[in-house]
Amino acid sequence: MWGRHGVFCCFLILCLWACLNAVPIDVDKTKVSPPAEELEPPKSADTGLHYDRYLREVVDFLEKDPHFREKLHNTDMEDIKVGKLAKELDFVSHHVRTKLDELKRQEVNRLRTLIKVKQDLDGERGMTVDHQGLLKQFEHLNHLNPHTFEVDDLDRLIKSATDDLENFDKDQHEEFKKYEMMKEHERRERLKTLDEEARKKEEEHYEEMKKKHAEHPKINHPGSQDQFKEVWEETDGLDPGDFNTKTFFSLHDTNGDGYLDEQELEALFTKELEKIYDPTQEEDDMMEMEEERLRMREHVINEVDTNKDRLVSLDEFMAATNKKEFVQQEGWETLEQNPIYTEDELREFEEHLIREEQDLNEKTNDLVRQREELERHQQELSAQKIQLHQAVEHMERLKSQKTEPPVQAKVNTVPSAMEILPGDSQSLAQGHHQDLPAHS
Repeated sequence: MWGRHGVFCCFLILCLWACLNAVPIDVDKTKVSPPAEELEPPKSADTGLHYDRYLREVVDFLEKDPHFREKLHNTDMEDIKVGKLAKELDFVSHHVRTKLDELKRQEVNRLRTLIKVKQDLDGERGMTVDHQGLLKQFEHLNHLNPHTFEVDDLDRLIKSATDDLENFDKDQHEEFKKYEMMKEHERRERLKTLDEEARKKEEEHYEEMKKKHAEHPKINHPGSQDQFKEVWEETDGLDPGDFNTKTFFSLHDTNGDGYLDEQELEALFTKELEKIYDPTQEEDDMMEMEEERLRMREHVINEVDTNKDRLVSLDEFMAATNKKEFVQQEGWETLEQNPIYTEDELREFEEHLIREEQDLNEKTNDLVRQREELERHQQELSAQKIQLHQAVEHMERLKSQKTEPPVQAKVNTVPSAMEILPGDSQSLAQGHHQDLPAHS
């Protein structure tokens, strides 16, 4: 995790958003404090943005410039949001600017390669290329100037990271909603395949699992005194009579930077979530557990984070614990008490699935027809190839016959008188039976 300078830098890189998919682990901070040299972001931390690496590299190099680093420490979050910090780019060293230019060229090339691959894939699938969607990949930089990193590039990077991460929770909720609707859709479709007796048995089992899941201890309101005291006693192993909010804050500020980030907050909810979800039980869905964790963290951030920097400072924490709601909070309503979707939304979702399936079937049929057409063309080409080969062989035979020398017939001829030597008369008589011309 980041140190004090990382709190300001987090608006650029929002490292506090890292490891959202990992389950935090509670640690007893009464025994050991993390050394300052270990207050660096973990290598595996990831904002979830498609330009995460570029974002981190830009911030890392900007922090190496003394002037920019000083301005970063002295600029509040609102000024960073409106772009005042980006203007300080003009004053960073030549070495840093040169490196930023290089990083931008690498990012532009990476995006161009990805977009080219996507265009090729969409083309092969017969899909229409979404050019506007592809251009959104470049919103975090000025692609019209692919060579140098300018003030506009830093401003775009800050605004893009801010907007994208602010929408991250919303997107996560939407994905979970689709997951739940798909799960219910598949359950109902399966029921249609069963006979009446099996369907009745399956419905009874489903209701039994729902009832079993709902049978859990009371869930403390996230961020309430009861919830914190339970963590103090069961996780920290301390006497509940000695509960102190300031000490509690220090214990769970795992990196000692003076702030509770979203990961540190989520670690506080583990005990509550374990009351509801058990990965070994059929009725408990771990996807639902992560959605519940997200809801709890969002609730605390919305209630306590007054300056909306996605961090809870000690002052914000103490102010929240001094309110009467901190002591008087009622229990927390879990997911099963708050339906994720309505029947109308489920019906619309299923209609969308039907349309998608129809589109997929049409595309599949088109591909089958194209394949059959290609096979037919291939057969025609193969037949033409055979005919061409036969024609070539025939022409070669004709050509060979024309170029061969004529075969001379064997003819019996009478040797001339000069060819008949003395003593050959007998041979001539024996070898030839032609009548010699008579003498007059």
